[in-house]
Amino acid sequence: LLNIHQPRREVAAHFDTLILLTPNPGRIVYYGAMTDAPSYMASCGHPVPEYGNATDFYMDLVTPGSENDASSELVQAFEKKQLGELRRRTDELAFQKGATSAEMLTSRPGSASRRGCLQMGPGPFATPFRVQLRALMARKVRITFRNPEAIAVGIGLPAGMGVVLGLLFQGIGMKPFGVATVMFVFILLVMLSLQSLPLMPGLIEERLCMKEETSERLYKESAHIAAGFIVTMPISLISALIQSSIIFGFAGFSSSLFLVIVGWTLLVFTAFDAIFQCMAAVASNGDEALMFATPFLVTFMLFNGVVITWETAPVYLRWVFPISPTYWTLQAIVTRIADEEGSQDSFLLEHFGFEAGHEFHAVAIIVVMN
Repeated sequence: LLNIHQPRREVAAHFDTLILLTPNPGRIVYYGAMTDAPSYMASCGHPVPEYGNATDFYMDLVTPGSENDASSELVQAFEKKQLGELRRRTDELAFQKGATSAEMLTSRPGSASRRGCLQMGPGPFATPFRVQLRALMARKVRITFRNPEAIAVGIGLPAGMGVVLGLLFQGIGMKPFGVATVMFVFILLVMLSLQSLPLMPGLIEERLCMKEETSERLYKESAHIAAGFIVTMPISLISALIQSSIIFGFAGFSSSLFLVIVGWTLLVFTAFDAIFQCMAAVASNGDEALMFATPFLVTFMLFNGVVITWETAPVYLRWVFPISPTYWTLQAIVTRIADEEGSQDSFLLEHFGFEAGHEFHAVAIIVVMN
């Protein structure tokens, strides 16, 4: 079923059946095969001009007030010539079982199902999940790489921020372990945690588009989510990896700490990225998503063992520490740096409440959040 405004002659030639209506109110003036419409109009005293566009001519005939207005005449002709037969056929077909959607799709020559694109079966979807996923991934890749400048900004901007932060903490890894080292790790985690925040409006726009398409049963929501994850997540991780690697290079830590610092940084990045995506999934717009995300962001940033320590936190709020990805990540990095440098400053670790050996717990928390 197609509703089209003033189609070209070449387009109209592909139509099988034409229902021609007058505007305001809609009254039928013709119902039948597209190829029979010219002869019908001629029988009503309105032949299609030899070199004219038939569809434009029909529109002129059924538009009240136009130069060639014949709407009332054609309505009467329809009631006299076609309406009785149309009602008879309707009464006959009302008691006949029609073809199913699958049968109609497979019966047409050259249909998608005959070419193997459609696999009709139980369920509301015409294609299996793998076909949906492949099509959505291809579309996501085309949309993503259609604008190279956006990709350059998405990677170049974090790299630039990495250079700025690296210059601010240049050589921090060559200095004795202390408060400055802990603050460097804290700032690094904050930078990476906020990196996905500006992406929420785009995620909301994609979700709204997905809702419209899934309402038509074009694909499953899970296929959209999987396609977005497979295409977008590697780009985000590459951007975060570049930024954290640049900062690490400027900091001057031992190369043996690269996997520790960068690895844990990427893990906390994925945790906050998951939070932002979750907020974008339930919010109606970017402002609302930011409002939803702010309490989680502020809480996990404050309860990290540095800004608010276990000792300074109110007893009734200490339950936040075990679920704070920033706390566990900061603890894992700081204790490993102290151990690598052979620091004897146990007082500093005790002050922040950091203990080594909780890496499994930290990974578990981040995996659950993802």
